[in-house]
Amino acid sequence: MQPGGWWRTAWASRRSRALDVAIAVSAAITDATVLWFTPQQDFWLPPWGVSAASVVVGLALIVRRLHPVGLAVFTVAFSTATGGGAIGFIIMLYSLAAYAASRRAAVAVSVAGYVLSVVLPAPAASNDSLGVRAISAVAFIAVPVLLGLYMGARKQLLASLQERTARLERERHLLAERARGEERTRIAREMHDVVANRISVMVVHAGALRAIASRDPGRAAETANVIGEMGRQALEELRHVIGVLRQGEEVLPQENATLEHVRELVGQSGAAGLRVDLAVRGEHRPMPPAVGRAVYRLVQEALTNVHKHAGAADTRVALVLLAEAVEVEVVNGVSTAPPEHALPSGGNGLVGLRERVTALGGGFEAGPLDGGWAVRARLPLPTS
Repeated sequence: MQPGGWWRTAWASRRSRALDVAIAVSAAITDATVLWFTPQQDFWLPPWGVSAASVVVGLALIVRRLHPVGLAVFTVAFSTATGGGAIGFIIMLYSLAAYAASRRAAVAVSVAGYVLSVVLPAPAASNDSLGVRAISAVAFIAVPVLLGLYMGARKQLLASLQERTARLERERHLLAERARGEERTRIAREMHDVVANRISVMVVHAGALRAIASRDPGRAAETANVIGEMGRQALEELRHVIGVLRQGEEVLPQENATLEHVRELVGQSGAAGLRVDLAVRGEHRPMPPAVGRAVYRLVQEALTNVHKHAGAADTRVALVLLAEAVEVEVVNGVSTAPPEHALPSGGNGLVGLRERVTALGGGFEAGPLDGGWAVRARLPLPTS
């Protein structure tokens, strides 16, 4: 412990230090003054000796918070031998009970002081009966000890409540920070799905439009219509996300994605020049909203990555509709030509897909396959 650390630890404030000094000086002066004028036959020592002993006992109270047990042992022995420090003795008993780390030690020292005051009384009380001395000692010792025990228990209770409040406040901050992190992640995932995927495909369409504008005006017009439609869809989804941020997710529920939306998505990629096939197996039935949106985002992100990295590679989208789950697979072959338009990639698309699938209790995997790339996911369906 660094120098002075014990002082700062035990006396946490200047008010406490000033209070202890004031109590010690006041007790020393009061005891010394009163006992100076007390008849000599009441003590073993002359008045000046008792007054000097009272000053020592009083000034020793400065360390009453730091060393309550040591101070109590010293005061009991010294006061019993000299007869000095009556007020200091009472304050010492209170401090012992209030500040001692061990209640057993406080009780043991108090009992020792009680026994000594009964067995070795001052000369003025030596003629009193043992019962009178015992009753007087109880009144003299028990009151400050019980008061000190009560105040010590009250301070410990307040300290524990303050510590609990501080711990709960820290936990609240941690939970709030975690919630903000999760919300930022969700918003980033939604913005990526709404903006990055749509804009990426629109860029591909725009490149194709520029390439065919002069030689095939009809197809160019069709491509321009596709770009406009995708732009409107992107704006609509962006409006929805902004509405969620302002009013809460429950206020603006998302439209449930169906197989028709997936077919439309595959058709848009095909119109952009991607050779893509869609295969659906199993019984066609409505999917839960969360599962439907996850399937749609999986196919959307996988096709966008094909546009970005594989160019015109042959791509296969497979949906397997089972009774207990929906399986999604998007596989592209070896790229036969690099993409005509380099698109930036933030590297967060697959991370967002994994988070989305994991949140629904499903499994997700993505990686190279036979020179191409494969994205697979299994989304469990809730039991009816």
